[in-house]
Amino acid sequence: MNMINAVNIHKQFNQLEVLKGISLSVDKGEVIAIIGPSGSGKSTFLRCLNRLETINKGTIEIEGDTLVTDSGDGTIKYVAEPEARKICRRMGMVFQQFNLFPHLTVLENIIEAPITVQGCKREDIVPRAEELLAKVGLSDKRDVYPSRLSGGQKQRVAIARALAMNPDIMLFDEPTSALDPELTGEVLKAMRKLAEEHMTMIVVTHEMGFAREVANRVIFMDNGEIVEQGLPEDVFGSPAQPRTREFLQRVVY
Repeated sequence: MNMINAVNIHKQFNQLEVLKGISLSVDKGEVIAIIGPSGSGKSTFLRCLNRLETINKGTIEIEGDTLVTDSGDGTIKYVAEPEARKICRRMGMVFQQFNLFPHLTVLENIIEAPITVQGCKREDIVPRAEELLAKVGLSDKRDVYPSRLSGGQKQRVAIARALAMNPDIMLFDEPTSALDPELTGEVLKAMRKLAEEHMTMIVVTHEMGFAREVANRVIFMDNGEIVEQGLPEDVFGSPAQPRTREFLQRVVY
């Protein structure tokens, strides 16, 4: 089943063209790693998929439902707001920064959105939250406030919080970039577990080992374009494009 179909996505900030015709199709259970230099448009593309940024041109479909369509005459049209919110709720997102509510405990951070957005009852969502905390290895932090957590622990809470909304797709925007190296492994372990459970994932990352080992497909972006994509062993082992080879030589070797 096709989970995401993005066609010819263009995005400008004033006169700066950040995305220059990005097209990507993602199947159910696929793990996509997007790599590339800073400023290449990776994070902007991710934010366009769930409407945190609006596009200037192109079409986005999520699980067969159209979020935004291109009329072909230079205008784009998003679906009505209630439908757009419904579509976007199928995607959970984890950001570089953890964005936890400091005045809420770990458990309260996780159950907040299901209660306020989905109308879940506290007694129904708490067991699910506890299950998710166990999944990310943080059962013992249930009643702790974020200020008492390490960066890696905060990011794992952020993953559990996103999963509490029962998304069909998970988007990760450089989830380990704000972490010390020794804390990165625990977050990547939680993400590997999701991949093993066949969660559909798009991961913008600088962690080349994760991209090589976990992704089904690796996409190299540069200057707002997809330069190369393919199986990890092909992109990392024998990249076809000089720009890809140059980037990998800088970051891998």
